[in-house]
Amino acid sequence: MEFKTLLFEHQEGIATITINRPDKLNALNKDVIEELGNAIDMLVENKEIRSAIITGAGAKAFVAGADISEFTTMGIAEGSDLARRGQTLVFDKIENCPKPIVAAVNGFALGGGCELAMSCHFRIAAENAKFGQPEVNLGLIPGYGGTQRLTALVGKGKAMEWCMTSHLVDANEALQMGLVNHVTTAESLIERTKEILNIINSKAPLALAKVIACVNKAGSADGFETEVRLFGECFATADMKEGVTAFLEKRKATFVGA
Repeated sequence: MEFKTLLFEHQEGIATITINRPDKLNALNKDVIEELGNAIDMLVENKEIRSAIITGAGAKAFVAGADISEFTTMGIAEGSDLARRGQTLVFDKIENCPKPIVAAVNGFALGGGCELAMSCHFRIAAENAKFGQPEVNLGLIPGYGGTQRLTALVGKGKAMEWCMTSHLVDANEALQMGLVNHVTTAESLIERTKEILNIINSKAPLALAKVIACVNKAGSADGFETEVRLFGECFATADMKEGVTAFLEKRKATFVGA
């Protein structure tokens, strides 16, 4: 599939999706949302891809927000549809993807960009990265899950403060608060992200998918029951039998995703 706003490549089991609008600081518009949704579908369907990275083109921005020029003619219905469409096509799809997706945040991740990073399973930031939800400056609130995912990641108090003050969070503060997992240099960002994904890719794919499903249920009424059920389902997989056998035979397991 050819993309107008993205770069999509994969090698050695890792797909790299790059939002490629550096002249617009990689802002999210309708085309980016649609193509991101298609890219996620592609990586799920491609059996050669085990995991993915989402990043932005250029040195300044991961994604500096939504394309505000699209907002000028919108009313209540159009605004609601915009948020719902983005959630359905991209943000929820990323969060619930059975293959690990990591955000490599290479600069500004503001508004929809921060929300995109938070929808990924975890985040690695370059030293120059900055995060924020500045929507109140426009008379808006986050519309792509920002109030919900930020609260889950950093707690209610910090989420309230950051969303209401438009506070920009640098990479080190984001690390301290648990918004990102690692901070590295801009030059080594993609390499560091791939190092971690190569470790993850050596594990059992079906087990990884179940980890994602269970962690996404953490704190919900059926979180523990989901873990019990999916733990039990692991016993029906060839990978579980291979993993246990390899452990007992003191060798490295070879997982096939079955």
